Amino acid sequence: MSASPTTKPTVSEREARQVAEAAREQEWRKPSFAKELFLGRFRLDLVHPHPMPSTEAVQRGEEFLAKLRDFCETKIDSALIEREARIPDEVISGLKELGALGMKIDTKYGGLGLTQVYYNKALALAGSASPAIGVLLSAHQSIGLPQPLKLFGTPEQKEQFLPRCARTDISAFLLTEPDVGSDPARLATTAVPEGDDYVLDGVKLWTTNGVVADLLVVMARVPKSEGHKGGITAFVVETNSPGITVENRNAFMGLRGIENGVTRFHQVRVPAANRIGPEGAGLKIALTTLNTGRLSLPASCVAAGKWCLKIAREWSAAREQWGKPIAHHEAVGSKISFIAATTFALEAVLDLSSQMADENRNDIRIEGALAKLYASEMGWLIADELVQIRGGRGFETAASLAARGERAVPAEQVLRDLRINRIFEGSTEIMHLLIAREAVDAHLSVAGDLIDPDKSLQDKAKAGANAGVFYAKWLPKLVAGQGQLPGTYGEFRHEVDLSRHLRYVERNARKLARSTFYAMSRWQGRMETKQGFLGRIVDIGAELFAMSAACVRAELLRSQGEHGREAYQLADVFCRQSRIRVEELFNRLWTSTDDLDRKLVKGIMSGTYEWLEEGIVDPSGDGPWIAAADPGPSEHENVHRPIR
Repeated sequence: MSASPTTKPTVSEREARQVAEAAREQEWRKPSFAKELFLGRFRLDLVHPHPMPSTEAVQRGEEFLAKLRDFCETKIDSALIEREARIPDEVISGLKELGALGMKIDTKYGGLGLTQVYYNKALALAGSASPAIGVLLSAHQSIGLPQPLKLFGTPEQKEQFLPRCARTDISAFLLTEPDVGSDPARLATTAVPEGDDYVLDGVKLWTTNGVVADLLVVMARVPKSEGHKGGITAFVVETNSPGITVENRNAFMGLRGIENGVTRFHQVRVPAANRIGPEGAGLKIALTTLNTGRLSLPASCVAAGKWCLKIAREWSAAREQWGKPIAHHEAVGSKISFIAATTFALEAVLDLSSQMADENRNDIRIEGALAKLYASEMGWLIADELVQIRGGRGFETAASLAARGERAVPAEQVLRDLRINRIFEGSTEIMHLLIAREAVDAHLSVAGDLIDPDKSLQDKAKAGANAGVFYAKWLPKLVAGQGQLPGTYGEFRHEVDLSRHLRYVERNARKLARSTFYAMSRWQGRMETKQGFLGRIVDIGAELFAMSAACVRAELLRSQGEHGREAYQLADVFCRQSRIRVEELFNRLWTSTDDLDRKLVKGIMSGTYEWLEEGIVDPSGDGPWIAAADPGPSEHENVHRPIR
């Protein structure tokens, strides 16, 4: 007997954690610069000399970028997309003709076969013309059908679907549900086996591209039954299948042109041949896809940083206060310096992570996650600083500026558009926990049974012995290292000395590892509840990674004779700014209000402080906090709008 489609899983905290743990890649088959960094080992050799693309990859990529730039400059009206909250069909058709849907798809399937590096450059270029277009292309290729098929699809599935994805069909990825976000163990959409098909029932929320998609990657729970392992499973679903209804096109404060909706499945038959991978492998497929898929988001942040720098420079030269351009007032100049130095570092992180992904010599699951986390947070700060530099004009819309005769600079739009990046593809809080789990993997591998309440005394004793051997070898190596020798990393010492920053990274990587060990010794099994501490550990690692990438990129540009002197200056300023943030984060590891915050929240949630909310009116409308998503036929008009 198969489970009823209406059965919603009830999941405990421990069960949810077990589902997430099972979806992780359990082994490290390749080296990882970031993993080593968190363990206190600064493996500069893994990223320096900076990996480089092949001549053929560069030629193919540059040729496409030239075509895409011409298209962006002549065919895309960003103001129109913002005003009408829709990308014109002719623009999407033009992108299809250009081959932009198939940038990451192999040429044998009709795609362009671009590398990750050039794919990201293309996303940055298209996203600078219209962030909504960047999202359209990214959602289709980074997490939509092409990437999971590339990694997990059968030859038959690739032959059937990739040529369509490369030229004509838009795809979307459907995981989130109205009551399921970062806790997929509670996934309610079901796929019940029936003959040679699966029958899908459920509702998916925030389906980017879903309103216009032709093909969907759907995550659904297969009930366990005879002959079926069950579990969360990935399927390719044709959007024109009977029983699929796009019930709503959602609207947001930013990215107004994206086609994001609510999709209902009612008794939708999907051939078993459309299952991607085995039953129960859906979450692992999703997480593996995101290892490189997350790199598309930093690309949009790099594009925004470059644009913010351009506007800040031009505006701050034209605007005068007290007898001189505002750029020459320290209060404004420091903001411009932050924008420039941080943009340089974000591009360094993106290009290094992307080239490492292309080479496939390293495991970049942590690097990709750090790039997403760091870029989304710093990109938001960059946009906020631009709005501040622009003053009242930063708060004013581009349309309003144009209406009264001034340059239509959409600074407030960039701020709105970038805000979602701290939530998309793993919120900052979830990214902290995800990266922290990977960062402490080595510790849990040898000592995890010590803090597992379900393990026997015999298992704990064995774990204790293993941990003793591991830490006896590991801890002494955290005492001293290359970062304490003045001449280390001398190849980074030129007119500007970057070697001092790499020595700083090496020293503080060891300090970070020691801090993690002290925390695990202190809190043991309670470590997973110390989310504030873990978040700061991850943020320190992100800064150290960014400093490393910035220095390596500067040396690459110097060796190539491309703005090397200026690159060294940018990297130096970034590293000095980053070091200030690192010192503050280290201080906050052990001096924080985390415990007080926890106590205060208990009082707030119990109603102790409701009096503080008096004296206002709440303009919110009526309705449930979370919409009902019970399976069944749709009662809405289908707003699905395929573009042909």
